Amino acid sequence: MTDEPQVTVADNPEKSRFEVSIDGTLAGFAAYEVDSGTVTFVHTRVFEEYEGQGLAGRLAKESLAMVRAAGGTVVPECSYIRAYVRKHAPEYDDLLRDGPEE
Repeated sequence: MTDEPQVTVADNPEKSRFEVSIDGTLAGFAAYEVDSGTVTFVHTRVFEEYEGQGLAGRLAKESLAMVRAAGGTVVPECSYIRAYVRKHAPEYDDLLRDGPEE
């Protein structure tokens, strides 16, 4: 048995966002807009009481994986997602609708 909290990331299309939860409690989200299979990330937020636990990175990683699995592309308008994609280049270059930034 472990005392580690259960962290999950799930798509919530009704609210147009990917959500990160700890033990079933919403801890943050990455809001998006979808157009013809392209997911434009517009804002990422982890609630203050959950900051510093690596949740934003996990949210970004798993959200991008879900977009990839669905065969979509990404426009990272959100500054956090944009920085995450740049930091992990070229891993996500294939997901970028307009290709990698120069």
